[in-house]
Amino acid sequence: MAEKFEDNGAEKYQIDQMHDVDTADNLAAEQVGLKRDLRLRHMIMIAISGTIGTGLFLTSGRAIATAGPAGALVSYALIGVWLVFVCQAIGEIATLLPLPGAFNAWGARVFDEAFSFQMTWMYFMNWALTIPAELSAAAVITEFWSAGTGFPSWVVCVLIIAVMVVVNLFGVKAYGELEYWFSILKVCTIIMFIICGICVDAGWIGNPAVVYGLDSWTIPDSPFKGGFLAFIKTLVSTGFAYGGTEMTGVTAAESRNPHKHVPRAVNTVLIRIAFFYITSVFLLGAIIRHDDPGLLNPDGSAKGAAFTLVFLKAGINGAANFMNAVVFTSIFSAINSDFYIATRMLLSLSRNGWAHKSIGYTNKRGVPLVALAIITGCSCLSLITIFVGSGVVFQWFVSIIGSIILQSWILILFLHFRFRYCWKKQGRAVNDLPYVSWGYPYGSILATIIGLFVLGCNFYLSVMSPPSHPGDNATPEQLTDYAKNRDDFIKNLLGTWFPWVFSAMLFFGYKFARGTKLVKAEEADLDTGRFIPTPKDVQELQTKQPLYKRFFKVFL
Repeated sequence: MAEKFEDNGAEKYQIDQMHDVDTADNLAAEQVGLKRDLRLRHMIMIAISGTIGTGLFLTSGRAIATAGPAGALVSYALIGVWLVFVCQAIGEIATLLPLPGAFNAWGARVFDEAFSFQMTWMYFMNWALTIPAELSAAAVITEFWSAGTGFPSWVVCVLIIAVMVVVNLFGVKAYGELEYWFSILKVCTIIMFIICGICVDAGWIGNPAVVYGLDSWTIPDSPFKGGFLAFIKTLVSTGFAYGGTEMTGVTAAESRNPHKHVPRAVNTVLIRIAFFYITSVFLLGAIIRHDDPGLLNPDGSAKGAAFTLVFLKAGINGAANFMNAVVFTSIFSAINSDFYIATRMLLSLSRNGWAHKSIGYTNKRGVPLVALAIITGCSCLSLITIFVGSGVVFQWFVSIIGSIILQSWILILFLHFRFRYCWKKQGRAVNDLPYVSWGYPYGSILATIIGLFVLGCNFYLSVMSPPSHPGDNATPEQLTDYAKNRDDFIKNLLGTWFPWVFSAMLFFGYKFARGTKLVKAEEADLDTGRFIPTPKDVQELQTKQPLYKRFFKVFL
């Protein structure tokens, strides 16, 4: 029976609905069979885990070495601003339409079915390619402990795949719990680093005779090293490091209460991410000079990571072992998310008729078994590429991953503009939305400008300074350097341009094959699949906690 209730001054309607998605009314096809088993703590920690990973721990030092402490700081801040409004766009629509395809499915509702076909396949490719990349990284990290023992690194990858299969078979709740505890470890590590960094910078621990302050900002070439070109190089790599922030939109489909959980995830986590990233990069740039060769960490190991260097300056014994363990758990967490997102993208593709219908099968636990089997098979096949050969070709495909993420963020903002247009054309009030993104439209316009600027920088860097052949009289060393530079140039060119060229092929190929048309704003389906809260959900939304608890929940 329907009944009215008040929420932020706007009248809304609710009907009684079961928590399990497969027993609810008004379902989208891709929601059937899933379980709403993710709690608020899972959602928040998944959002944190999706952003804080090996990019911050292992490669943040390279940004300082490339563009100086101020250049790196501005780079991380600028990309952070972009992501604030990308996540706000995700929060607004995912709260209303918590679909497993998330933002990839919205295009079919508000723009063109071919748009969703293209976005979902590209996003699936991103996570499918990420799995072998992360498995390869896990093998490298474990060599820190197994070096000289003869222990085969591929065994680690096989064990991780086996654990991932077991975790996914237990359902989304097991995935959420695993991410929750891994995220706590990463958050505690960064908090400990920030405390140590402040104490080292002030000379309170480590070498008491050394007070770093901001001396590193006054050395030659600081605070901006390498000028504008170095800055845009850092900008692009920073964008790659933030990849995964958008995962909240996908997990909304299996949240127990999207109206409560999604807004909290996109609001409070953004403050924490900004705090973790900006503060960490600032302290790294203050303590370690930009010309310190240790910042480059050429082998990408935890032993040479900038975080480890600061812990060593603090006098913490075993810092390398500790950071190696943290990085390994971060990679393990990332693979856990890779499996989850990739299976949900396959589920969405199947349920929308863009892949074989058998792939959309889910068991009683809400696990897409066929999709899980496909991802497991792809993961096992990737071991051949990683450990038997084709390393250069594999690295070329890995370079595509970051460009797909940048593409997704730009398209999310476009879909948000289109969604608002459809909502307005249907005569609906903004206050009728369960969550309203703040800063719209000016924040979204700013984010779009930043996104297009980063995209332009990425295109420019990919074609800048192609390598020249040293000539017939070249030495073997010159030919070797030329071959390496040529491979790097082709890899960057492929990684930058291929996602956009292939996306266009998918979009126009599907559009011409199926004859899809632009969705009229007045006819856009903005209701099928909407989450309708139960009376208990409504009570949770209306219950306000004391001010001090709300304040601490923003940061803790």
